[in-house]
Amino acid sequence: MKQPIDAGSPHAARQAPPSRPGRQLLAASIGNAVEWYDWLAYTFLATYIAAEIFPESAGNSLVPLLSTFAVFAVGFFMRPVGGLLMGAVADRSGRRAALTVTILLMGGSSLLLALTPTYAAAGLVGPVVLVIARLLQGLSVGGEFAAATTFLVESAPHGRRGLFSSFQYVSTTVGQLIASGVTALLVARIDDGQMHQWGWRAAFLIGAVLSLVGFWIRRGAEETRSPEQQAASRPGLFEALRTHPRESLLICGITTGATIAYYTWTSYLPTYAQVNVGFDKGDSLLIGTISLAFFALLQPLGGMLSDRVGRKPLLLTFSVGFAVLCVPMLNAIDKSFASLLIVQCAGMVLLTCYTSIAAAVNAEVFPARVRAAGIGFPYSLTVALFGGTAPYMGTLFKDLGRPDAFPWYVAALCLVSALVYLRLPETAKKPLER
Repeated sequence: MKQPIDAGSPHAARQAPPSRPGRQLLAASIGNAVEWYDWLAYTFLATYIAAEIFPESAGNSLVPLLSTFAVFAVGFFMRPVGGLLMGAVADRSGRRAALTVTILLMGGSSLLLALTPTYAAAGLVGPVVLVIARLLQGLSVGGEFAAATTFLVESAPHGRRGLFSSFQYVSTTVGQLIASGVTALLVARIDDGQMHQWGWRAAFLIGAVLSLVGFWIRRGAEETRSPEQQAASRPGLFEALRTHPRESLLICGITTGATIAYYTWTSYLPTYAQVNVGFDKGDSLLIGTISLAFFALLQPLGGMLSDRVGRKPLLLTFSVGFAVLCVPMLNAIDKSFASLLIVQCAGMVLLTCYTSIAAAVNAEVFPARVRAAGIGFPYSLTVALFGGTAPYMGTLFKDLGRPDAFPWYVAALCLVSALVYLRLPETAKKPLER
């Protein structure tokens, strides 16, 4: 009698991808876009939140901004918890179940942000509520990456994992574009006093409504966890870390340089230009929107290219490119519109070599049994340590009188990842265990 194959073994059955991959892409993408609209709206509106939620510090106008970015980092430190818990839900109860939970968490935290009282009205209650909302957002975003990465790559037809992987950052960028567009429109149409009073809250109310749309669409998604996996014993919460320590460390190395470069270029660069060269606030947000649209268009091209030539050439192009060019690019920013636009778009081209294939690279490291939790915790921990602290570190270097040190910090971390990529095995042509 033929023995059943253990779903956790290297020889586990490789289930065919879902029958409607287009619908799978939509389900993953819309939820991910909503998640990242909410998450990045906080960054774009940081200066308004700082003025309303934190008291001014005598003689140092950077203190409220530093406090706001510190809360930004606190939210990031909940991401490893979210990656571990929601990754475990995805491995134990299914990818679709985890995606449903994350979108509901994000909607609730966005609503809480919109209702946060000001420091003038409620004293310390305002900062406390803000921290709670950011902790919930961090939990949700950490879980979202773990579940959505696994869901997307497992939904891909043979030979198209890179293309499907690219939609992780297509949807992320669409969410950022919506956040950037909404905030730019609010800044353009509402006077500064109204922005401080209620304008920034409107952006988070929109996010709460969008999360309901994402929840409705995700309910119709097809589960990608194989029947063998569903029938097998459930993995323990820390099984991925215990049984795959090397792979966990590999995810950290893959992510280190990428996350600092990503959050610097897609989120912090407008604030960096404002703080360091006195760049106009409205122009910096407009440039951010244009460059993000350009970035979104590049993602599928990078994914398709990796399916043809492999993952390593693209990863090395990204990491070496940033290690060499980060300092001159950031130093080239002045008060002219063209300088910031060129620098941000140039960085987006290099970033695409990582972002378009990040989901595929991470998913190809772990076996199906612990794939979501295996990706979620080390990835989110690395993002918390290096990506979440990027705005804070950049502002801190400025406050210490060494703004020139931040570009070197980014370049050094990208060099670390380049060394990891050199030793990374090529996985583009290998079948994915399902």
